[in-house]
Amino acid sequence: MRGDLVRKLAARCLTIGLAVLAFVVLALTGATGWGLALAVAALVATAAEQRIRPGADLVAETTLIAAAILVGYARRLDDGLNLALVVTGLVLLGLVLLVGPLRTAGSLEIRAANLPVRAWTPLVADQLGTALLGLLAALALAAALALPAGVALAASLLVGAGAGAVALDLARRRFRPRAGGGPVAAALRRHRPEFLLYFSAPPGSEYQVTMWLPYLERIGRPFLVVVREPEFLAPIAAATDAPVVYCPTLGAMDEALVPSLRVAFYVNHGAKNSHCVRFTQLTHVQLHHGDSDKAPSANPVSGIFDRIFVAGQAAIDRYARAGVQIPADKFVVVGRPQVESIEVRPEPARGLAHPTVLYTPTWTGHHADADYCSLPVAERLLQRLLERGATVILRAHPYTAQNPASARQLGRLTELLVVDRARTGRQHVVGAAARELSLTECVNSSDALVSDVSGVISDFLYSGKPYAVTDMGDEGERFVERFPLAGSGYVLRRDMSNVDDVLTALLDTDPLAEARWATRRRYLGDFPAESYAEAFLAAARRELAPAETLTASTPA
Repeated sequence: MRGDLVRKLAARCLTIGLAVLAFVVLALTGATGWGLALAVAALVATAAEQRIRPGADLVAETTLIAAAILVGYARRLDDGLNLALVVTGLVLLGLVLLVGPLRTAGSLEIRAANLPVRAWTPLVADQLGTALLGLLAALALAAALALPAGVALAASLLVGAGAGAVALDLARRRFRPRAGGGPVAAALRRHRPEFLLYFSAPPGSEYQVTMWLPYLERIGRPFLVVVREPEFLAPIAAATDAPVVYCPTLGAMDEALVPSLRVAFYVNHGAKNSHCVRFTQLTHVQLHHGDSDKAPSANPVSGIFDRIFVAGQAAIDRYARAGVQIPADKFVVVGRPQVESIEVRPEPARGLAHPTVLYTPTWTGHHADADYCSLPVAERLLQRLLERGATVILRAHPYTAQNPASARQLGRLTELLVVDRARTGRQHVVGAAARELSLTECVNSSDALVSDVSGVISDFLYSGKPYAVTDMGDEGERFVERFPLAGSGYVLRRDMSNVDDVLTALLDTDPLAEARWATRRRYLGDFPAESYAEAFLAAARRELAPAETLTASTPA
């Protein structure tokens, strides 16, 4: 986070500095060529800052750059007061002042992907800032070539006309909305979705949705995905054929939730979930995006949902253990369908000479009580694994980069494995290569797991293979009380003082092999392997069934 702040501050200073310098050089010196070059450099810096700080207010800098270019243009033409340049300046001023408000207004419009509808206005409004920078770059080039001022005026009027059309359409949408919503709502009514997946989360969280999409598609009913942040629209739309709708406002939510909908699924406890839960005509079902003994997995907010789909009885016990009172009839045990492709090893593999070990450090969490990250102490662990001839798959949590210290620690571990790979030829999997593999592929490629407290352990448990869990709170015996899943694994102390004993149990003797099967049933349900995901699909279809159908199928 600190690194991100420094990057934003550097971009801010560079943009301001170059804009001021370009104006000073062109207004107060005769170095017109150098001034125009500085103006172009300022435009490049402005474009870069827009990428680093989306939505940043750059009115002052853009005004300075535009003024500098016009002064340079007038110098190049050297024909006194040029009326065309004066009008160009007025058009540019209008554009500079309008771009921000139009972009903001456009960002409040509903948008959709995978629907036969094209809402061009919000898209164009979002690109007006880029169009303005492109126009200024073209004017700087025209000035350098001393083209007639009419060229500058024509280009400015063209962009201005586009901005005016966007402004008029946005005003019409705002003050004279269509009855029944716009084209997106009409397309959704034609699609007739029966359920939706609702999603709101920080950037980089789309994996929470993509892990569920294949199973939602297998339900066999039309559905849509509603996202509340614009950055998720494109990546989630690329992962499914179902409509994906970006709803920036509560009004957009009203438009997207068409009458055919009966059920809303959720994959986290995001604060904006309440915006959808308010639609009381829907049945609201929490799916979660993993099953773990972490504190957030027993969030009291779960009580707002009508149903809570859980992997096994252990999840229900977790809420009770945390003192969260939720009626028993809200829970539905459906297994964890994402594990259906994990290969099961029924017999323990003891005495592994050249094992492949999956190491999955989690992130530091939003709060100290959810910080289970072992990256600060992992170097000794990896060195011991390498000494035992292990090949390591290092797959860190997607949020790791949000903490600069964690990112540096991960970088050191990655370098350690890359150096060993070059020296020994062992094919360690790190960095982008590890993220390109699915968790299932990582589990199937490994003989054992070392993990922090996270949902990865529950998924790995399905394989029947051994795992170790890091006790980053130095809780000793209380650790297994708080995180019962660790009771069927081998617990690594924070100081790594027992690392050799743990690795011997993990890779050689495996005394807990039998205990893991009982734990597996408690955490992941007791469903046939050949139809494991059917438990979830059947439960989802029951929620979608009309009330009269359920009544008719219930024996008297």
